[in-house]
Amino acid sequence: MKFNCGLRVWLSVLTVALILAAVQVPYTAWADVTYGTFTKDSYGHQMDTQPAYTPFRMIGKDLAAPDPDHPGQYVASPMQKPSDVYISASDEIYVADTGNNRIVKFDKDGNFQRYYELAEDPLNAPQGVFVDDQGDLLIADTGNKRVVRLSSSGQLLKEYKRPESGNVPEELKFDPIKVAADKRGYMYIVTMGGYYGLVQLNPDGEFQRFYGANSAPFSFIDSLKRALYTREMYENETSKIPPAVNNLAIDDGGFIYTVTNGAAVEAEQIKKLNFQGENILAQYNKFGTAKQSFGEYNWYDIRYVDGITTPPQLVDVAVDPEGNFTVVDSYYTYLSQYDANGNLLFYFGGPSSAASSQLGLIKTPVAIDMNSKGEIYVLDSQESMLQAYRLSEFGAMVHEANRLTQEGRYLDSEEPWKEVLRLNEQYLPAILGLAQVAYKKGDYEEAARLFKAAGNDTGYSESFWQIRLQWFQARFSFFATLLVVAAVLIFFVNRLARGRTPRMIEGFSDRMDNRYVLFSQIKQAFVILRHPIDGFTALRFENKGGYVSACILLVLTGGALLLSEQMTSFAFNPVPPSSITVTSVLLPFLGLWCGWVVSNYLISSIYRGEGRFKDVFVGSAYALTPFILIGVPLAALSNVMTHAEGAIYDYLRLGMYIWLVFLFIWMVQSLHNYTVGETLLNIIMSLFALIVLAVLIFLVIGLTNELLIFIHEVYQEVLLR
Repeated sequence: MKFNCGLRVWLSVLTVALILAAVQVPYTAWADVTYGTFTKDSYGHQMDTQPAYTPFRMIGKDLAAPDPDHPGQYVASPMQKPSDVYISASDEIYVADTGNNRIVKFDKDGNFQRYYELAEDPLNAPQGVFVDDQGDLLIADTGNKRVVRLSSSGQLLKEYKRPESGNVPEELKFDPIKVAADKRGYMYIVTMGGYYGLVQLNPDGEFQRFYGANSAPFSFIDSLKRALYTREMYENETSKIPPAVNNLAIDDGGFIYTVTNGAAVEAEQIKKLNFQGENILAQYNKFGTAKQSFGEYNWYDIRYVDGITTPPQLVDVAVDPEGNFTVVDSYYTYLSQYDANGNLLFYFGGPSSAASSQLGLIKTPVAIDMNSKGEIYVLDSQESMLQAYRLSEFGAMVHEANRLTQEGRYLDSEEPWKEVLRLNEQYLPAILGLAQVAYKKGDYEEAARLFKAAGNDTGYSESFWQIRLQWFQARFSFFATLLVVAAVLIFFVNRLARGRTPRMIEGFSDRMDNRYVLFSQIKQAFVILRHPIDGFTALRFENKGGYVSACILLVLTGGALLLSEQMTSFAFNPVPPSSITVTSVLLPFLGLWCGWVVSNYLISSIYRGEGRFKDVFVGSAYALTPFILIGVPLAALSNVMTHAEGAIYDYLRLGMYIWLVFLFIWMVQSLHNYTVGETLLNIIMSLFALIVLAVLIFLVIGLTNELLIFIHEVYQEVLLR
C-alpha cells in the first residue's frame, strides 16, 4: 500500500514537471512543420535548429473564370505555368499567370479579386509583374516583347518596347521577363539572356543605361587562350560572355537585388547594388568578410552532373522591411534567409515527394516575395499555387535581436540574443551578436572568446588589439625600465666578452665535429643557408649528409609544421582546432615530399642528372631547414599580432617560402650539375611527373577499392546460395 502511494506521488510530480516544461517552452514544435530548418556553424557545418517559419496557407488552388458558353456561370480556371509573384505595399498579391496570358490579383488574405487580361491588346505569356507606388502595374509581356503599364483598374496607360538609342547594341534581344521600378520612377528590366545587365529606363521611358551587368569569368586557361588565340578566335569564345541576370527585386531603401543562376555560377548569385551599380554585399565590414556565395543545401542532397557538383540554382529574391533577404533555389528547393549584410540566418525546405501536395512543401519554386508582416509567399509552378509562411516565435526573436544589432543598439540586443542562444547554444548569429555586445561594453576578453567561437577572425583580431593595448598601457613603465636595464647589461657584457665568445663557440664546434659525424652533418644545414650551392655540393662529394641526418631534419620539419598549425593565432589561422591532427597535417606533407623525391630522381635519371637517389633524398630534406628555423617562431609571434600587423606576418611567411623555393632550385642545380635553364626545365618536368604520379596512385586506390567491393559482393552471393 505504501509502495502504491509513493508511486502515485512520483507520477504526480513527474506530470507537474512536464506541464511546467511545456508552459515554459511555448515555441513552435518541430512536429508542426513538414520540413527541416537548418543553419550553419562558423565553419560551414550543417546544424538543425528550431523552425523559423511555419506554413499557414495555400493560395490559388480553386480559381474560376466566366464560362463563355454559359453566361453567368463559372468554370475552373487554374493557373498554368505561373512565373512571378509580387506583393504590393498594401499586401495585395499579384501573380503572372504565364500559361493563361493574364495577371491574377489576390487580396492580403489570399482571396481572389480579379484578372488583368487587357482585352484590347492581349498579353502574351507574361513572366513578370510589379506594382509601383502609384498602384500602376508594370508587366513584362514577354511574348509581345514589351513592358506594359496598367492602371489599378486594368486600363492600358503605356507600353515600352525595345529602346531606340545609339547606346543599345543591335544584337540586344528585347524579351522582357522581369521588371521593377524605384521611387524616382526609373524602370529596371530583365531581358531573356541579357548579359549586358538590366535595361534602365528613365521616368519618361527613355533608355538611360545598362545597369548591374555581371563580369565575364576569367581563369588561367583563359589567359593562355588570350595569349595563343587570334583576336577573332578569342572573341568567339562563348565562355567570355558574362552570365545573364535572371531576376531582380528592389527594397525600401532603393537597393536593387539581382539574381543570376547557371551551372557555372557559384559566386555572387545575389548582388545588392547601390546607385553606382556596386555590389555592397561583396564589401568588407568591421567584424567579418563579405559573403560571396548564396543558396544553402545539405550535404546529403548534393547532386552530380558528369561527376561535378551542381550548385544551387537561385531563381528569385525577396526583401523584408528590415533588409533581410530570402532566396529560393529551384534545384534543391531550399529557402535561404540572410540578414542585410549577407550573413546566413537559417534555411529550410528541401526536396519533397511529387506524389501529393502538402502544406509547406514546394516542388518547383519559381518566384518569391514578402509582405509588410514579413510573411513569405513562394510560387510553385508545378502545383500552380502559392505557399505562405509566417515567422515562428523563434524566428521572430532572431529577427528582433538581429534588427537591434543592425541598428547599432548592441546593448538592447543582449537579452534577445541570450534567449536565442539558450534555445540553440550553437546558433552562429547569436554568438556573433553577443560578441559585438561584449565588444561594445569593453569586455574584450569575452568578445575575443565569442568571436573565436563564431569563427570570425576579423572580430577576434579587433578584440585582441584592444586587449594588447590595455596590457601594454598598464605595463608601459615596467617595460621602459626593463629596456634601459637590458641595453646597459648588453653593453657591458659585450665589452667584457669581446673576442672570446666566437672562439669558444668555434672550439666547441670543432671538438663536436671530430667526435660525432652526425653533429657535423646536422651542422651542414646551417652551412647551406649561408652558402647554398657549395653546401649542397658538399652533401654529394664530401659526405656532409646522410640518411640519418636527413630523417632527423624531416622529423624536425614535421614537428615544426604541426606546431606551426597549432600555435598560429586564430587571427591568422581561422580553422577549427579539431581539424588540426597529426594525420591531417603530416600525411599531405610526407606524401608531397616523397612524391617530389621520386619524381625528381626519375626525371633526373632520364635528363642527364648526376645525382644519386641518396643525394636527392638528403638534399630535399636539407632544403626544408628554413621552415624549421622560422615556422615555429613565426607561429608564436602571430599570437601577439593582429590584422593590423598582417602585412608583417605575410611578408615573413612569404619570405620563408621564397627561401625554400630557391633552396630547392639550388639543390637541383648543384646535385645534378645543371645549368640554370636545365635546372628550371628539370623542376617543371618533376612537378608534372609528380602530378602524373598522384593521378596514378588515385586510380590504383580507386580500382583496388572497386575490386574489394566486387570480391565482397561475390563472397556474399556465394554465402546466400
